[in-house]
Amino acid sequence: MSENKGGIAPKRNPLKILIPLLLIGGAGFGVWKFFVNQPQPPASVVAMTGRIEGDDAVIAPKIPGRILEIRFREGDTVHAGDVVAVLDDLGAKARVDQATAAVNEAEIRRRGAEQQIAIFQEQLQQTELQTDQAKLDAEGRVHQAEGDLATAEAQLAQQEASFRIAAWDRDTYVKLAKDGAVAERQGKLASSAAETQEAVVAAARKKVDSVRGSLSVAKANLTNPAIRTSQSAAIRKQIILQQTQIASAASDVVRARAQLAEVTDSQSNLTITAPFDGTVITRTAEPGEVIQAGTGILTLVDLKRVYLRGFIPQGESGKIRVGQKARIFLDSAITKPLEAELVRIDPQATFTPENTYFRDDRVKQVVGVKLLLKTGEGFAKPGMPADGEVLVQGDTWPTVDYRK
Repeated sequence: MSENKGGIAPKRNPLKILIPLLLIGGAGFGVWKFFVNQPQPPASVVAMTGRIEGDDAVIAPKIPGRILEIRFREGDTVHAGDVVAVLDDLGAKARVDQATAAVNEAEIRRRGAEQQIAIFQEQLQQTELQTDQAKLDAEGRVHQAEGDLATAEAQLAQQEASFRIAAWDRDTYVKLAKDGAVAERQGKLASSAAETQEAVVAAARKKVDSVRGSLSVAKANLTNPAIRTSQSAAIRKQIILQQTQIASAASDVVRARAQLAEVTDSQSNLTITAPFDGTVITRTAEPGEVIQAGTGILTLVDLKRVYLRGFIPQGESGKIRVGQKARIFLDSAITKPLEAELVRIDPQATFTPENTYFRDDRVKQVVGVKLLLKTGEGFAKPGMPADGEVLVQGDTWPTVDYRK
C-alpha cells in the first residue's frame, strides 16, 4: 500500500456511510410499519377474510331427451318461471296415444260388463217370476189331476157295479129263455145290455189310467221350479262374474289414467323453467345434445342473496351470534363497507382450510361463518375475495379508521 506524501491520512466521504444507514433504517421502518405495527381492530369487532359465495342451483330435466333450444347464456338474468330450455321427446306422442287407448279399452270393458249385469238382472227377475208361477201352476195341476182321478175312479166303480148287475141279468135271462120261461128276445136284450156295460167299464178304466198319467205329469212338473231356481243361481253367478270384471276394468281404468297422467306430465317436463330469479353462471349443454334425466343444463345463482364465507379463530367464536350486524369490504372498494348480517355459524370448529399454505396457520382451528349482504347488489359477485367484520359490542361501528 502506498503512503501519502507528507504522511497526511486521506479524509473519508461521510455520505458513503450515511446513505446505507438511511436505507437500512428505512427498510426497518417499513417492516415495522407494514408487518409489525399493523392496526388491529378494536375489541368490539371480529375481523375475517373470505370469499363471496352464493347458493346456486343446477337446472336439469326430469326426463331424457334431445335439447331443442336453450334461451339463456352465462351472465343473463333469469326470472322465476322463465323457460330456460326446451326438450324434444319423439316418443312422447306415441306413449300418450298408447295410454289413451288403454284408458278407452278399460272403459269399454267396464261399460260392457255393466250392460251385461243389467241384462242378467232382468233375466234373473224374469226367471224368479216364472219360478213362482211355475210352482203355483204345478201344484194346481197336481190338485186338479188328483180330483180328476178321484172322479174317474168313482165312475169306474159305478160302471163296474152296473156291469155286475147287467152280467147277472144276462146269465139269468139267457137260462130262463132256454127253459122257455121267458121269451128268447128278452134273453138277447139282457146279453146286449151286459156287453154294452162291459164296454162302458173298459172305457172308464182307460179314463182312470189317463187321469193317473196326467197326475204323474203334474207331479213331475213340481220339479220345474227347482230347475228354474238352479237357473236363477247360474244367473247370479254370471252377475258376480260380471261384477268382478267391472272391478278389474275399473282398476285398469285407474291404472291407465295414472299412466296417461304420467305421460302427459312427462310432456310438460319437456319445457324446463327457472325455479327462482337468478343469474346464469354456467351453461353446460348446447342445443342438439341428447341428455339424460338429471343432467345439468344451466347453473343459476341468486345474486340478491350472496354472502361472505369466512373463518374466525376458535377463540373468538364465543363473541359472535346469529343476527349481529356485520359489514363487508370488497377489494375493489376497500373504503366503502357493504352492510351485512351474520346469518350462520358452523356448529363445530374445523382446521383452517387446505388452501392455507403456512403450517402454523393450517393447524389452527377456526369456525366458519356466513355474512349475508344487505346492500351492494350487483357489486359483490361469487368468487370475489373480501374482508368481513362482525360488530360484537355496542350498536355503532368504531370511528377510528383502523383499516389503513
